[in-house]
Amino acid sequence: MPDQYRDDAPLEFSLGRRRIVVGGALLLGGFAAFPTLSATLPDAALPDDPLTRFMDISSLLIPHQLDRAIGKRLVSAMSAATPSLPDQIIELLAIARKKNARVVEDFFPDIPQGPLKETALSIISAWYMGVLTDAPGAEVFAYEFALMYQPTVDVMTIPTYAKSGPNGWNAIAPPLSDMPKF
Repeated sequence: MPDQYRDDAPLEFSLGRRRIVVGGALLLGGFAAFPTLSATLPDAALPDDPLTRFMDISSLLIPHQLDRAIGKRLVSAMSAATPSLPDQIIELLAIARKKNARVVEDFFPDIPQGPLKETALSIISAWYMGVLTDAPGAEVFAYEFALMYQPTVDVMTIPTYAKSGPNGWNAIAPPLSDMPKF
């Protein structure tokens, strides 16, 4: 798997002292300004784009680097299956913002039982399994990038019939040598 898709392998890894000092100063400044910014933003300051809202709630529910293209396919399929999904996402984001949530544990216990909790669990399930329902013939949205493979990506091979790995059939086949003529 290329390094750009892994959450534990940054593209650039440098421990230059200046970068650490500047990064630390920016980080401390950001932490100092964050409570002021979050207090001044109105609760209605939600993005207008359904994909952006879906990616926002997904990043709060799931502690992994999420692919926006997969998110786009998931939100359109989930919206078709559940017409009330956009309203439920807005409600989930409102609960998370009220708690100033940065991770799922900050707000998940405050989600009421019923459709909202089921929506949150279905979003988590879709990202991890790569499908909306665990049934034969279900449409696959993420196969090799399904999050259930990420914790063990360094020791487990993703099941596939392609000899070179998932999506191996998309690779250009090596040319055949000329057949001898008799």
